[in-house]
Amino acid sequence: MQANGQKRRRVGLIGAGWVTGYHLPAWRQLSDRVELVAIADPSSSAVATRAQDYAIPHTFADAQTMLDSVELDAVDICAPREHHAALVRLARARGIDILCQKPLAEDFAAAAALVAERAGPSRLMVHENWRFRAWYRQLRRWLDEGLAGEVAHVQLDFLSSGMIAGADGLRPALVRQPFFVRQPRLLVMEVLIHQLDTLRFLLGEMDVLAARLARSNDDIIAEDRAAITLRLRRNGALVQLTGDLAVHGMPPAPRDQLRIIGSAGTLRLEGNQLLATGRAERAEVFDADRTYQGSYDAAIAHFVDCLQSGADFETAPEDNLVTLRLVEDIYRLAAFDPAQKTG
Repeated sequence: MQANGQKRRRVGLIGAGWVTGYHLPAWRQLSDRVELVAIADPSSSAVATRAQDYAIPHTFADAQTMLDSVELDAVDICAPREHHAALVRLARARGIDILCQKPLAEDFAAAAALVAERAGPSRLMVHENWRFRAWYRQLRRWLDEGLAGEVAHVQLDFLSSGMIAGADGLRPALVRQPFFVRQPRLLVMEVLIHQLDTLRFLLGEMDVLAARLARSNDDIIAEDRAAITLRLRRNGALVQLTGDLAVHGMPPAPRDQLRIIGSAGTLRLEGNQLLATGRAERAEVFDADRTYQGSYDAAIAHFVDCLQSGADFETAPEDNLVTLRLVEDIYRLAAFDPAQKTG
């Protein structure tokens, strides 16, 4: 029971892969309000390890068996994106509240169809944690204070050497996330969707003007390079978003480099340092590791808070659809052909 006398919510995880290493500590921090009772994954070794490390009493090889066997109040879907829509429907059919890893579905059309369906008593939130990073929450406060003034231009770079093979012949990005190899849509759908959502959170709605996608190596089938131009709807300011996972001299695991240039000042995120110059001079340094885990903590706490209060989710499915529309426009405008030569 919670301190307020309410029963703790019984939560099950669907998936035991890499990302659950960040979800599970976040759930554990909420142990006064939730109880982790089950986890399902086809990998018996992965599910056994997670269950042992986090004292989860029930383990299953598949989600349907878990949902049929254990009484749950909510599920956290951490499976690959190609399974998201089916798993959401499976949980909805049982009236269970759902936290689903981004993206909601494999493409905009599939996600829109899912959102349009009658949900019954279930509530659904998309786990889009990037905007919950502490430096972006602070940056939003600075923007709301008017430190930048009227935004004139924005540049966000996400540059990594993760797709460059090392002396051992291995590409760090593929060692860290092997599923990248088989993804038919990679950099934009899997990674830059975070930056697109965060830019919307910070600056408001925008439209895609142009996009170019490319692939750096033949170990993957999709794009790992992107140059995207967007325009803010409210004033026409241009937003340049660049992502490249094969940049010599950059770390394998990069951080965002963001510049917001405005009439009153410039706001910059340089790795883990947030800077304001112009009307106000400010600087704030964040612990990068704590901020990374903290974004999962904050997103999952937001889910539980909203379930308890009845408030709207910040990253509701309808909001995620707006980001997915940008993703779809990027792929359409870029007309990327996976069969083209690497560049």
